Amino acid sequence: MTKVIGLEIVDEIGSTSDALKLRAVACPGQEAALLARRQISGHGRLGRAWHSIDGNLHLSVLLRPQVLLWPGHWSILAAVALAGTVRHYLSEPETLRLKWPNDLLLGGGKLAGILLEAGFASGPWLVIGFGVNLTGAPLGLGRPVADMASRCPAPAPEVFAAQLLEALQNWRIRYGRDGFDPVRAAWLAMAHRPGEPIAVGMGEQRLHGAFRGLGDDGALLLNGPDGELRVTAGELEWTPRR
Repeated sequence: MTKVIGLEIVDEIGSTSDALKLRAVACPGQEAALLARRQISGHGRLGRAWHSIDGNLHLSVLLRPQVLLWPGHWSILAAVALAGTVRHYLSEPETLRLKWPNDLLLGGGKLAGILLEAGFASGPWLVIGFGVNLTGAPLGLGRPVADMASRCPAPAPEVFAAQLLEALQNWRIRYGRDGFDPVRAAWLAMAHRPGEPIAVGMGEQRLHGAFRGLGDDGALLLNGPDGELRVTAGELEWTPRR
């Protein structure tokens, strides 16, 4: 059985994900987990800045899947591992919801985000970046935000990171043994409910539909005005039902 990846901690870095992408090419076969107490140039999807607040989680993990045919599976798997780790701290875990593909909402506000980047130089590799608002949430983003400290005693980043790495490893083992179905079921239990209205922005195009489920590749499935819609990328607009 593969051991949980050891955690490396640095006080400050530009971006944990950028550092591990360089290592993915320079160090074939190596897996790693890098936690920074502060990031200077952290980023999320589409190059958006990820604001660094002391006490929050800035963690990236370098994995070496033997086969990387379904990146969407790993996106869902990472979200399930993260949500399960957060739920252990909450007295009202039902307030935690997953937003496709891998945002984590607490009471309707964004608590965490995940960024996946993959490549094949020096063998298949996957870097998963986790950003979690443990002690505070950035303001002025134009959308609801949340942090764990407003709901429960916030764990130290290194404690939370160690628990997340263990959860990630457990789900990796289960995925390797049982395939995507258990991962998808765990995600669906904390995500959109059947029939919930969802809008997806894709450049200048907007798609509207009712949530139907996840495809075998992790794609978002919607019932649209003219039939089923399959979404593999886009900006999701969704307000969770209470």
